[in-house]
Amino acid sequence: MGSMEIEPTDLAPRINKQLLHDAVVMYEANLRQGTFATKSRALVAGSTKKMYRQKGTGNARAGSRRSGIRRGGGHIFAKKPRDFGYRLPRKALQLATRMALAAKIRDDQVTVIDDLKFSAPKTRDMAAILKAVKCHEHKTVLVATAAHDANLYKSVRNIEGVSLSPVAELNALIVLKPRRLLFTKAALEWVKEQAGKSSSDKSGASAEKSEGAKPAAKRPRKKKTS
Repeated sequence: MGSMEIEPTDLAPRINKQLLHDAVVMYEANLRQGTFATKSRALVAGSTKKMYRQKGTGNARAGSRRSGIRRGGGHIFAKKPRDFGYRLPRKALQLATRMALAAKIRDDQVTVIDDLKFSAPKTRDMAAILKAVKCHEHKTVLVATAAHDANLYKSVRNIEGVSLSPVAELNALIVLKPRRLLFTKAALEWVKEQAGKSSSDKSGASAEKSEGAKPAAKRPRKKKTS
């Protein structure tokens, strides 16, 4: 088990709950299949002939037996397959990911380990490591590493409630969902480095903008004539 000095403000200056909510809703909407469908009156079987004449029978007027108010008729507002997916701006999603991790650090839900490497897949050894760092007490755990490791993936995949992800593939939903995060030092340093790059890019862009702004031209004053 390792240690590392990091503050939530190193990743995000503040935690915007509305941005986190918008990002999570987007990711969950993109997971929806949208493959539902029901039949409208145009698709159900049955004649389109008027069932009986308009007047003189004593019954309420009626048209086709495919009508949505009749048994066996079509759905009035029939559902059709649709795509629920949409995208938020890339920089907003990157910031939401850093905010989610900053919130986990603030709530003391992150454990740091020096390194995680296996010469061969060993689920028993991985379970022992989780027990040693007291992550087994939580129902769901996310293990984040600096890069993909096939042996580590095979060691984790059979443990209930434990998932593995390279740090570059994290998003706000993946970070917020588990109760506990287990990060390697290299993974957390990568996140900190990316946050530093983002803040430096912002400061550089704002400086260029201020330098490039032209001063407002002064209007000549009109001379008063007596």
